Amino acid sequence: MDKPEILNHVRVVLSHTTHPGNIGAAARAMKTMGLRDLYLINPRHFPDRQADAMAAGAVDVLRDAVVCSSLDEALQGVTLVAGMSARVRDISQEVFAPREAMPLLVQQAMRQPVALLFGTEMSGLTNQELARCHFMVRIPANPSYTSLNLAAAVQLISYELRLASGQEESAPPEVCPASAEQVERFFRHMEDTLTEIGFLRAQQSTKLMQKIRRLYARARLEQEEINILRGILTVTTDFNARHAVVESNEMILKE
Repeated sequence: MDKPEILNHVRVVLSHTTHPGNIGAAARAMKTMGLRDLYLINPRHFPDRQADAMAAGAVDVLRDAVVCSSLDEALQGVTLVAGMSARVRDISQEVFAPREAMPLLVQQAMRQPVALLFGTEMSGLTNQELARCHFMVRIPANPSYTSLNLAAAVQLISYELRLASGQEESAPPEVCPASAEQVERFFRHMEDTLTEIGFLRAQQSTKLMQKIRRLYARARLEQEEINILRGILTVTTDFNARHAVVESNEMILKE
């Protein structure tokens, strides 16, 4: 697959952007590096004249942008999500510098769509958004002032991605990775099963599931692996139900 086709598999997702000028400038940054797929999650103002003005010659990217009402909608169909963050979190995924991370995305983009997820300008990615990322990308910056404009971050990441897309050693993966929707359905299935068998308690379920998500995010699950794991969960649920029936029958006989 040549460079343009690889870049066409990369989706730039901007979540809850507050300033329309940043959307326009991000579109311009994308186009200069050969990226076109822009997804916007609930932007405060869009379409907007300021966005058009800042986009300059990249208004076509804005016109083709997909406005989404949810994170699920924006990530539909992608198999790898890289989150952009400058902050340290209590529960964090693997963190890479852009030059380390972009070859990973390029390798995946040779077969399946991938996404670069950028949070809102003031607070970055939410915990929910972080949970959907397979790994984080942190741009090295001045430790005493790490604040980077959204469009500038898009420009830097897009540049590194373009460099990585020209690496001849990148080869198509031999596996079929699970999509974001398949992974999310797996996590919901797991949470339901662990709750049913009594492993998850109400007071700890959220934090524990975050840790479980982190564990499986590192594994970058394949479709076949998802099917195996969900099969195990289904058998576990069935066994638990049969065991409950046996116990109930034994109680009746004792009476």
